[in-house]
Amino acid sequence: MTHDSEVDSRVADEPIRLSPYDPAWPTGFEREAEILTEVLGSHVAGGVHHVGSTAVPGLTAKPIIDIMVGVVDLDSSRPCIDLLAGLSYCYAPYRQDVMHWFCKPTPQRRTHHLHLVPTGSQRFTDVLAFRDYLRAHPDAVRRYEQLKLQLAVRHVHDRDAYTDGKSALVASITADARRWLARRG
Repeated sequence: MTHDSEVDSRVADEPIRLSPYDPAWPTGFEREAEILTEVLGSHVAGGVHHVGSTAVPGLTAKPIIDIMVGVVDLDSSRPCIDLLAGLSYCYAPYRQDVMHWFCKPTPQRRTHHLHLVPTGSQRFTDVLAFRDYLRAHPDAVRRYEQLKLQLAVRHVHDRDAYTDGKSALVASITADARRWLARRG
């Protein structure tokens, strides 16, 4: 099924551009979270969370607010695709087995990424653990930031290569985060 807000995979993404941490990002998230909570209503089953690099104080990031909404499952949250189109979110069938993914307002000029993720999934747990671990471990933030800066220069026009280049470190930090959470009980 094609939706009016679906992103055409032939459309070019905007270049990778990193910015120093902006203390306004959490406020931007809060404003958007209120709107999303109202529009998505009962589809929100696991909260609306600020995730990604803009959710980690002090971390250099693409100036794109990442938001994860916990949903019951992917099938029952499909109506959200049309609901979110009214908020200028473009749906992209990316990693459809684990989430519904959106960008706003366009792939060429992104201000927000939105991930609808089932609350019982490993992805939901891991994304929150990764964020919380970075918030509590400045050494991990610096390692992650250094890699991001190198990859942004090397892959300025290749978003997939930039993301792929982070995958080993993200997996390592996520494993550390799982152990850290297990110790915290």
